[in-house]
Amino acid sequence: MDILLGILPSLAWGSMILVSMKMGGGPYSQTLGTIIGALILSIVHFFIVQPVLTPLIIIVGIVSGLFWSVGQSNQFKSVPYLGVSKAMPISTGMQLVSTALFGVIVFREWTTFQTILLGTIAIILILAGTILSSIDGKQGDAVASGQTKKGVITLAVSSLAFLMYVVIAKIFHVDGWTALFPQAIGMLIGGLIITYKHKPFNKYTIKNILPGLIWASGNMFLFMSQSRLGVATSFSLSQMGIIISIIGGIVFLGEKKTKRQLVYIALASILIISGGIFIGITNAKATG
Repeated sequence: MDILLGILPSLAWGSMILVSMKMGGGPYSQTLGTIIGALILSIVHFFIVQPVLTPLIIIVGIVSGLFWSVGQSNQFKSVPYLGVSKAMPISTGMQLVSTALFGVIVFREWTTFQTILLGTIAIILILAGTILSSIDGKQGDAVASGQTKKGVITLAVSSLAFLMYVVIAKIFHVDGWTALFPQAIGMLIGGLIITYKHKPFNKYTIKNILPGLIWASGNMFLFMSQSRLGVATSFSLSQMGIIISIIGGIVFLGEKKTKRQLVYIALASILIISGGIFIGITNAKATG
């Protein structure tokens, strides 16, 4: 039962982007709709849990949420360039590597030979998978190459913002479960700033509330699974969502792939997920 709980975040996050694509609308409507959905669930959580919110938690939560809105909007923007089945492995890989490196450099999380060795293996696996994900698989297609370049740059911005979303709370030792509501407020502020010039208030914004509810559910399931399975195991299981994104992008969204591209994506996913598991093991040994 605990393992099932640990898998739920990956099911939610892996399917969120697929549902959003099915709901339709551009990246701005998708961003704002997703944020509204996350805000709704955070309000429900706030009244049920009634966390104690200090000024520090509120400020850190809002700033963290601002960065999340930048990260999520750019992830949505990358999909037209890359497709879901290609964008999500690259996004996951970038986030895993950047978070791990930040933890090592700033927080000195890996200090023993064993953790450094395991962590290095993890980063190499993830980098290899990310690079493999970004290969077009088509010879001499300048248009596809240009689209891939734009998509990867957009995802780099997204991953940097997601990194800040995570580490700001960690720097100030703010518990994510407690800060859910302030983070959602920050997400809303950021979303309104990002989208206000693009007239995002339309029927697609309403439709994309559902993906927001799905994403926020995954976030809550992750916090719940951490208390049952530990941070390392729950973190590793949560990375499995890229499998759902890849299969869903090809099967449900009809993204066309050559045999070579399918092989690249499959190998990349295996490498990134393996790297995520290694990071989970490394962090467990570092904290244990």
